[in-house]
Amino acid sequence: MSENISNLTATTFDEEVGASEAPVLVDFWAEWCGPCKMIAPILDEIAEEQGDKLKIAKVNVDEAGELAQRYGVMSIPTLLVFTGGNLDEPAKRMVGASGKAKLLEDLAEYIDA
Repeated sequence: MSENISNLTATTFDEEVGASEAPVLVDFWAEWCGPCKMIAPILDEIAEEQGDKLKIAKVNVDEAGELAQRYGVMSIPTLLVFTGGNLDEPAKRMVGASGKAKLLEDLAEYIDA
């Protein structure tokens, strides 16, 4: 995993996501999830290229199930975008693995803002 991606837990989530001035893309994933492993290197690349505009973080649903439940994550990978420190409702929800081009397209409004 890239040093540009944070690992969040139930104790660090609110502070890290809520305090971020940049939009935060949170990847809800698990070690045993094949599609999660497929998008991990793509998220690493995006974090490397867009790190000044978009923060990327990961939440392992096996270790922080309460966060998955809090945001209604039913399948993984689920990617949630949080903006303006608003933890109540994600600005965007993407479910399933996508290629880099599709992810960048889906995130364009947050990266280009």
